[in-house]
Amino acid sequence: QVQLVESGGGLVQAGGSLRLSCATSGRTSSSYTMGWFRQVPGKEREFVAVMSSAGVHTYYADSLKGRFTISRDNAKNTVYLQMNSLKPEDTAVYMCAAGNPTPWTMMKSRGYLYWGQGTQVTVSS
Repeated sequence: QVQLVESGGGLVQAGGSLRLSCATSGRTSSSYTMGWFRQVPGKEREFVAVMSSAGVHTYYADSLKGRFTISRDNAKNTVYLQMNSLKPEDTAVYMCAAGNPTPWTMMKSRGYLYWGQGTQVTVSS
C-alpha cells in the first residue's frame, strides 16, 4: 500500500505560480511512476503530467507544456508539480497518483493504483 497526501494548493491570481507537493508513504514509492491529474466538478479527470520511477522520463498534457513541471525527490518520497503562468481555467482539484502504467495508460486514470485526496487550486482573473 502507498499513501499519497497532496499539499500546496490555494488561491492565486492569474499569472501567478504555485508548487504542489505529493508526499508518499508506505511501500517504497520510488518504484512507482507518479502522475498528476486534475478534475473540475462535473467533468472528467484530466491528465496533467507524469514522471517515471527513476525520474528519467516525463510527459505533459500538450496544453500545459512550458507552464507546468513535474519533479520528484525519491530520497524525500515526494513528487512536485510546479505551476507557472496560471490561468483561471487551471482551477481544479489536483491529485497525484502512483502506479505502473503502460505507455498506453500513463495518461489515463486507470493506469494508476493509488490516489491522494487532492488539493484545490483556484486561479482568480
